[in-house]
Amino acid sequence: MSGFSASDSAYMAQALRLAARGEYTAHPNPMVGCVLVRDGRLIGEGWHRLAGELHAEANALAAAGDATGATAYVTLEPCAHQGKTAACATALIKAGVAEVVCAMQDPFERVAGSGFAALEKAGIALRVGLMAAEAEKLNAGFLSRVRRGRPFVRVKIAASLDGAIAMQNGQSQWITGAAARADVQRLRARSAAIMTGIGTVLADDPSLNVRDEAIDMAGRQPVRVVIDSALRMPLSSGMLCLPGDTIVYCIDDGGRKALEDAGAAVVKIAGGDSGVDLAAVLDDLGRREINDLLVEAGPGLAGSLLSSDMVDELVIYQAPHIMGSATISMFNTPAWTELADRKSLQFTDVRRVGSDTRITATIKPAIRTTDQD
Repeated sequence: MSGFSASDSAYMAQALRLAARGEYTAHPNPMVGCVLVRDGRLIGEGWHRLAGELHAEANALAAAGDATGATAYVTLEPCAHQGKTAACATALIKAGVAEVVCAMQDPFERVAGSGFAALEKAGIALRVGLMAAEAEKLNAGFLSRVRRGRPFVRVKIAASLDGAIAMQNGQSQWITGAAARADVQRLRARSAAIMTGIGTVLADDPSLNVRDEAIDMAGRQPVRVVIDSALRMPLSSGMLCLPGDTIVYCIDDGGRKALEDAGAAVVKIAGGDSGVDLAAVLDDLGRREINDLLVEAGPGLAGSLLSSDMVDELVIYQAPHIMGSATISMFNTPAWTELADRKSLQFTDVRRVGSDTRITATIKPAIRTTDQD
């Protein structure tokens, strides 16, 4: 981008790498990194690890000791309000920083340009927009919640080469290999919540937790979310005995007390076209400060989200085998009867994970054409 040098880009890239260290712990705050440079030398760096702890700028300033005249490279606009920690813009001003290079503005209403305004009022030079796309991608969940009021929805699927997620008799363990299953643990750890449907709970009794002890989550487990319109969830469900929270969304809450006594939170939601109103669920999760929602569900729930344009990203682990015709496919989309109903995807990443292939994709916007005379 014009106005930025190669060294600017190198320092911002380092700030982004630092920010990513908070991927398992910073929630519900955004991941932020900061690098301090003076006279061409890096003098301090920091990142935001945990909500309630020091922000990236404060950690970098502490590491530098003296930051007078330095340039601060920050991945997100420094905050200008007192929250659980002191305002970062104020800290940079007091430290005597001469310039701030920032990737992007923070859309959070208590920041939203006020940090930049405070810096400029104090006479600090400001340049914004360096590696903005990378910064946006890093905090896609936080930005989704702030801008749209709902989490970033990521649907994870394990399938065979011919698109089967299970045999018709329900057998599905294991379609993918050990490396792919380990990768899913990291995907879960990045998520604030994991959603499934009551069909999966009844068939598999999933735990929906992170079991890889090597992943440092600062004691956090993703919130478990179950879509269960008629509250059929067994009181013996394994997830109810695990650390962390379970939320069950329903239409009929007649049996809620027993489920609440078993440790779940029960939320009654209006009914949609085919069960629980999923848009209302996402709105409620946004109010609960859920940034990233991972969906691990059967074809019914996954298909409903896809058909309703609520899926932001697909992560498909595809195993190199064919399961045949007596199988269950990835998505149940009965309303799709014409080729024109298909969803077009944009692959953003394709890589080998053990013997399997991991495909990450977003949904391309539909292109509507009109007949010409």
